[in-house]
Amino acid sequence: MSNRVTRMLGIRYPIIQGGMMWVGRAELAAAVSNAGGLGILTALTQPTPDALVAEIERCRAMTDQPFGVNLTILPSAPPPPYEAYLDAIIGSGIKILETAGNNPKDFIAKAKKAGVVIIHKCTAVRHALSSERNGVDIVSIDGFECAGHPGEDDVGGLVLIPGAASRLKIPVLASGGIGDGRGLAAALVLGAEGVNMGTRFCATKEAPIHESIKQMMVEKNERDTKLIFRTLHNSGRVLQNAISDEVVAIERRPGGCEFADIHHLVKGVRGREALERGLPEDGLIWGGQVVGLIDDVPSCAELIQRMVLECRERLSFGQACFG
Repeated sequence: MSNRVTRMLGIRYPIIQGGMMWVGRAELAAAVSNAGGLGILTALTQPTPDALVAEIERCRAMTDQPFGVNLTILPSAPPPPYEAYLDAIIGSGIKILETAGNNPKDFIAKAKKAGVVIIHKCTAVRHALSSERNGVDIVSIDGFECAGHPGEDDVGGLVLIPGAASRLKIPVLASGGIGDGRGLAAALVLGAEGVNMGTRFCATKEAPIHESIKQMMVEKNERDTKLIFRTLHNSGRVLQNAISDEVVAIERRPGGCEFADIHHLVKGVRGREALERGLPEDGLIWGGQVVGLIDDVPSCAELIQRMVLECRERLSFGQACFG
């Protein structure tokens, strides 16, 4: 599998593990990279830029293959020292940066000057075009099915992926709703040159989360997600549990909802404890609709090899039927 994405990133297969808060650690990133994909560390999972430097070195001890770092830039009070994290990434010699949220031009320029390849996640074609103009190298386009923040347009991947691929000159990664070789084949046919997966990589042996959370993902179906923060115009997709049910109920109360009304339920430390201690009903568990396609917990190597084989079979089947 050779295309612009594999050549630009130096990987065997165009399968990227997206950045995930609390999950994008060295164990997972190294396992994905060793399996031929691109592993991604999540910068803000580490409490300080120095801790990120240490995590990068820990990952290098586990793999000699390329891996990247995610830096998500979102409004917060007080904001993390984003530029210090970027300096830590560049200073550590990382050559692949995944960005999401806001993407200031000066951050792009600084990274590009250091020879860093930038993958930027977008939820709309208009945002992807803006990112291309601002100098990013690859766009990861997030369909409505995705975990995390799908934007406010509610456009699914079947429309969004080819819409982006047909208008952008730079490579496009398909993200959202992809968890097997059928999804990889579909993404390639729709014009993407690879896929970006988060939820599916959570349900792998190397993912640094509790086994009960992985089993939760096996048991859920495609209807078991919730959209939260809709009334705050910052929609987020999470797995359905007691906490997400309560958040949605508060948002639907007559008179509306302010963030302060739900902060105690959605704060990050609560979600981290749920993931690490195996408390599937006690915090937000971010996950996409692809959870309905998860029925086992393989190693990253098993998952990627299975995806590649199935993708090739599906593409060959299509050629045999219509060629």
